[in-house]
Amino acid sequence: MYLLLFKRLFDLIFSVVGIIICLPLFFVISFILFCTYHTSPIYLQERPGKNAKIFKLIKFKTMSDRRDITGNLLPDAQRLTKIGRFMRSLSLDEFPQLINVIRGDMSLIGPRPLLVSYLLLYNPRQSRRHEVRPGMTGWAQINGRNSLLWSEKFELDVWYVDNLSFFLDIKILFITLGKVLTRESINSGIENTMHPFRGNLE
Repeated sequence: MYLLLFKRLFDLIFSVVGIIICLPLFFVISFILFCTYHTSPIYLQERPGKNAKIFKLIKFKTMSDRRDITGNLLPDAQRLTKIGRFMRSLSLDEFPQLINVIRGDMSLIGPRPLLVSYLLLYNPRQSRRHEVRPGMTGWAQINGRNSLLWSEKFELDVWYVDNLSFFLDIKILFITLGKVLTRESINSGIENTMHPFRGNLE
């Protein structure tokens, strides 16, 4: 009942309130990033949503567009800026995804949307993470995040799908806020991100 009728209302209420409260911060960050990168402060990337439907994820840019002499982008570690590292440490780069939530691409709580290229690598059980809308935060994010193996993270995602409830979403939301405020288990840079998922044979 919650998933069918009230989860979407839950998402809309919290995301609209969140945008209203943080709107001044949104403009300040956008201005700083524009002055830093001299281009749009917003980064768009295609990600799979519910039922693997592709949408464009909205984030603040944390990396420059620096390229080598042949025109190829430099490695991520060389393009991550100081302001980008700071934003990642507080998860501020994720804030524009509230727009994705309002549009219905995402939910506040759910399995994190991963790369489109991973879709062909999931086994049938792992693919179940797409039975619900992806979230800005989720059960895996408050239970280890990047310290987890991919197999562990996917198991937590499927557990969430099977146990989804209003009280679970509230629990995840408040634990996430606590972790952000204490900067616990937050991805602060390239060296702390997970290696790419290469399938279930690795």
